[in-house]
Amino acid sequence: MKLLIAASVHHPEVLARFRAQQPAQSLDPIFPPSQNTYFWVKGLRQTGHEVEGFIRNQPLIGLLGARRSARFKGLRLLERVVAVINSRVPRFNPDYAARNRRLIAHVERFHPDALLLSGGNQVIYPETLASLKKRWGCKIVYLSGVSPIVFSNALERAAAPLYDLVVVNDFYHGVQWLELGAKQMEALPLSACDPEFHQPANLTPEEQHAFGCDIGFVGTLVPENLYRDRVEALRVVRDLGLGVWSIHGIPPELKENYRGEALGETMLRVLCGSKIQINPHGTFMRYGGNMRLFEAAACGVFQIADDLPGVRKWFEVGQTIEVYHDPAHLRAQVIYYLQHEDERAAIARAAREHVLKHHTYDQRMRALGELIAALK
Repeated sequence: MKLLIAASVHHPEVLARFRAQQPAQSLDPIFPPSQNTYFWVKGLRQTGHEVEGFIRNQPLIGLLGARRSARFKGLRLLERVVAVINSRVPRFNPDYAARNRRLIAHVERFHPDALLLSGGNQVIYPETLASLKKRWGCKIVYLSGVSPIVFSNALERAAAPLYDLVVVNDFYHGVQWLELGAKQMEALPLSACDPEFHQPANLTPEEQHAFGCDIGFVGTLVPENLYRDRVEALRVVRDLGLGVWSIHGIPPELKENYRGEALGETMLRVLCGSKIQINPHGTFMRYGGNMRLFEAAACGVFQIADDLPGVRKWFEVGQTIEVYHDPAHLRAQVIYYLQHEDERAAIARAAREHVLKHHTYDQRMRALGELIAALK
């Protein structure tokens, strides 16, 4: 099939470096390996699909990669005001209107069987999606890793009845999209691992010094209302050798544990530098299925996650992962496994074997392709 992915590039500086490293004549990766959209493109191509990308946050004038993404490094006051206006009244933005016309032109040229629209869309209008469906019979597939109750905007909710299929990580998010009007949902999940990218790393002495820790965490911790359970989990083990890496803000109680940012290949080395990776989901994921769940396992790192239905569906507790029920239980689990290296290593080995066999992006994208082909 011919598939067009419409998504944003959040880390243009990572994409620029990654493109510079690619062999001549290789296909454009479209997205950086710090985003799951990169692995979607790669997996779909490797399973036989023709894939192109539409970068929806590429302005009509100016270069996307001219500066580091403001989303992660902060916006000046005027830029913040403009961002708020754009999110509230996107149809008043002439650049957004031009991007919609550009998407229509791309579809007219490429004739995709389906448009894969990633979550967080604040640019593509519902009427644009309706036009693509009516004029070219293009199926609309919405791909998201977050809750529509918490994160979706007015454009996304208004377009929900146009989505032929919604694919999510968390099963409960899929149910929410059905309630908003989507025709069909599937919790694959979208998150997975890439055996060529997510693998154990032998750290140099310098890297071990920079990334080594007894307990590691990589991810988002703010705002408090979305990550309070995660922050509380880390707080109870902060005196046990905890290292925290994040590209966002850090709560005051974890400032002393902060070790820096981690994206792409750096994130892999951070994962591999820890004896134990802690993986509490955000409060908006009650079923489970975040990216780190499969990435840490593929890197051969022992992992303790919160006890959620999806964690138990995709892993075997005590064999390929460990879980905790509350912060006190997490602390007890961490202390126990820091003292039992052999058990820790055995679970980590089994976890890696498990995800390489059952949870790769090629497998996910093959399943996604089958779902799209079955749409009527």
